[in-house]
Amino acid sequence: QVQLEESGGGLVQAGGSLRLSCTPSGGTSGGYAMCWFRQAPGKEREFVAAINWSGSTTHYADSVEGRFTISRDRSENKMYLQMNSLRPEDTAVYYCAAGNTVVLVMSTPRYWGQGTQVTVST
Repeated sequence: QVQLEESGGGLVQAGGSLRLSCTPSGGTSGGYAMCWFRQAPGKEREFVAAINWSGSTTHYADSVEGRFTISRDRSENKMYLQMNSLRPEDTAVYYCAAGNTVVLVMSTPRYWGQGTQVTVST
């Protein structure tokens, strides 16, 4: 069983930046592909970005391409989401997720974190 803990959310003005972190623990967490999803009020959860176990492959939603960067530090066993040029429409609860492959984690993750709130003000 893998546990995922997110941190780094908060309130930021439009145009600002935040970096989210996800720390996995338990099981063989270092071998999983990992992913960020988000859910805005009244909307369905949506895919944001994914990274494979080695960090060599990444995928992004069109809405964040060029503004967000997903990365992982295998030595520290952490995953990050650097969010730049934030917009009010990026306001959501951001969830860390893990799965067996990058394709699977983008559609049906095996493990989820509890989420961290990101609020972007105008």
